[in-house]
Amino acid sequence: MSKVLDTRLVGEIPIEEFWVLYEQRYGVTPISTQNNGRPSHGRLVFGLDGIRELFHCSHKQAQFYKDHVIKEAVKQNGRKIVVDADYALELFNEWRAK
Repeated sequence: MSKVLDTRLVGEIPIEEFWVLYEQRYGVTPISTQNNGRPSHGRLVFGLDGIRELFHCSHKQAQFYKDHVIKEAVKQNGRKIVVDADYALELFNEWRAK
């Protein structure tokens, strides 16, 4: 069976189709349908750089947050890291209030 290559640019693909392709490629469902049924507000950050920008912190601190504080908001497949930013901020505020 031959595979037809899609020659469209990423910006030309509707977001719904992008998430289907993403799930097929990486085996991860989009965050908006994960988080134990929690709806996502759609604001995502990617990688440790995204976490660093979100919390205005160092690389080492971002790694700590990813592994401990905001673990529930993080979806990782290999080296690909996607974080639901709003849920991460909520988890961070709960952790900070303790």
